[in-house]
Amino acid sequence: MPPRFDAGPGMSDTNNTFKKAPKRKPAKGKSISVSPEMRQAYADLIQQRADKEEIYGRHLPQDEPRRR
Repeated sequence: MPPRFDAGPGMSDTNNTFKKAPKRKPAKGKSISVSPEMRQAYADLIQQRADKEEIYGRHLPQDEPRRR
């Protein structure tokens, strides 16, 4: 079998090619202070979205078991 032309010298040395990336430290999140009114408005927004999603899910057809 002839040698492969696309394999250059040292191509069989894969232990240097595929190494795990070093673990990164998570970036510190930015914290801000908001007024109680803003906090309540945000909580209301989250609750409205949850209610909409729950109502939407109610009207979707339920998954039927597969028939063979």
